[in-house]
Amino acid sequence: MIKILISGDFCPINRTSQLAKAGDYSSIFNDFISVLKDNDLNITNLECPLYNGVQAIKKMGPSLKVDVSIASILSYGNFHLATLANNHSMDFGVEGLKSTIDACKIENVATIGAGMNLSEARVPLFKTIKGKIIAVLNFSENEFSTSQDNKPGANPLNPISNYYDIIEARKKADFVFVIVHGGHEYYQLPSPRMQSTYRFFIDAGADSVIGHHTHCYSGYEIYKGKSIFYSLGNFIFDWPDKFDSVWNKGYAVQFTITNDHITFALNPFIQGDQKPGVRLMNEPEKIAFKANLEMLNLQINDSRKLSMQFQEYMKSQKKNYLSYLEPYSNWFLVGLFNRGLLPSSISLKKKRTLLNIIRCEAHRDLLIKILND
Repeated sequence: MIKILISGDFCPINRTSQLAKAGDYSSIFNDFISVLKDNDLNITNLECPLYNGVQAIKKMGPSLKVDVSIASILSYGNFHLATLANNHSMDFGVEGLKSTIDACKIENVATIGAGMNLSEARVPLFKTIKGKIIAVLNFSENEFSTSQDNKPGANPLNPISNYYDIIEARKKADFVFVIVHGGHEYYQLPSPRMQSTYRFFIDAGADSVIGHHTHCYSGYEIYKGKSIFYSLGNFIFDWPDKFDSVWNKGYAVQFTITNDHITFALNPFIQGDQKPGVRLMNEPEKIAFKANLEMLNLQINDSRKLSMQFQEYMKSQKKNYLSYLEPYSNWFLVGLFNRGLLPSSISLKKKRTLLNIIRCEAHRDLLIKILND
């Protein structure tokens, strides 16, 4: 029997970092440490560089990092593998990535999903456990972290190259796990695109696809006898003013392989709430979690409902995304525009032009290159 546990976004910042620097790891892992014991392979997504430098790259969103001195939090938590294909692995550039990989090596924690070039970033983990070869592959949606033009960075979500990597892994391994960092933040369902992509990875040969990034947990489905978990939520990710919300709830998946059969169990938890760290849910919390998860699963398994829900989500985000296209550059003017107090400067003709440039693959290729340069 082989046991593999996979958790979501691990970013030991703020109160967690303070506890780690004090060596108080028991207050970080609490009773969840029992879940991390006796597994043959524990995997987490390291959502920030382990780096002592200060020079962040220019990007959208926050730049995250923690002091290298607390890298031992990974080994204390009995993690064997850290996935690095995420949108923060390059927040502090090449030096930050190198520092992270080196710090993990010192703690005997393997890393996948990022490297000094695209070839390195694409290398899967192959691990022989009790006579079975386990392969783990790691992809990330494309933001400022992913390797472009063979430069250092994270392994990008690219269904074509991802497909071939899964095919090759399938030839060498008895079991293949694909871990993807992507999705819409704070939205508890996959988009139809995500669902078709993750199902495609199953078609390519994955035994399970596991997602994270959205800062909230999502549901799962069984597709052609294989499991797809659309988001595990945050694992340990302490953030100011985030209490009693989707941010603070998540689950880890424990896979059990017996002969050639895989089963799984969910371990729901609360993290970074009134107290820092992670703890297992109590019984009332588990009941509420299970009810919500079942509701999410029903929508995931009904393509019409899933599409309708995504349409509603799109409407809720419409003003925000359209504001990106407007010339208003500061938060005050953007706020006025979102409240309908400033007019749109984009004509219908301009919107059609933008739609064509972004939707058409040939135009989008050029646009991305031009903006990147």
